[in-house]
Amino acid sequence: MERNLRTPTKEKPYACNICFEAFSDHSNLKKHLRMHRKEKQYVCEICSKAFSLRQTLKLHLRTHTNEKPYACHICSKAFSQRNNMETHLRTHTKETPYACEICSKAFSLRQTLELHLRTHTKEKPYVCDICSKAFSDRSNLKTHLRMHAKEKPYACEICSKAFSQREHLKSHLLTHTNEKPYACDICSKAFSQRQHLKSHLWTHTEEKPYSCELCSKAFSQSRDFKRHLQTHTNEKSYA
Repeated sequence: MERNLRTPTKEKPYACNICFEAFSDHSNLKKHLRMHRKEKQYVCEICSKAFSLRQTLKLHLRTHTNEKPYACHICSKAFSQRNNMETHLRTHTKETPYACEICSKAFSLRQTLELHLRTHTKEKPYVCDICSKAFSDRSNLKTHLRMHAKEKPYACEICSKAFSQREHLKSHLLTHTNEKPYACDICSKAFSQRQHLKSHLWTHTEEKPYSCELCSKAFSQSRDFKRHLQTHTNEKSYA
């Protein structure tokens, strides 16, 4: 029998004896207890995935039916769950209710705040099974795994060149449009890729991050560093 370990209140007289969450009626407490017991009596007839709550199964079925009953009243984008629609609305209202206690930066999503906190803690819980490289975000690990699998799902519609990351495809598309959105604040030279601008800035700051381990000579540009290494190996460049 479930014991009410909290002082009974008129609003929520039923409390869980495991986590002490309180409920307004006994049936909701019983549903809640199934999650602690790992009971999953509601099974999807399409994929056999099981759930402890009927409502969770109902939400899951929408992944099969593509039903999206909750639409944004501003842009009409539709969602399968109400809370996802409410979260989406913050992109319009610019509401950022989740603030970092360390640096005060605020976010619209709790998950984004949790990811941000890892920039402070340096926590990287997602580890590649192949090379042991660790990541703070599961999606970054998923992207990394494509490099091992040689998977390239993002293809250019103009020349068919494929990439493992969406961002790499976006950068590549600029080579077709000749668009150069990244401009140097010092000399106004523009680049199609942010990394190329970063490398260019080293020519102004005289920073030389590429250092030869054989002779300690340093370079600001990766291509110059690679060319220099060939002088040690007597390797002829065909670039």
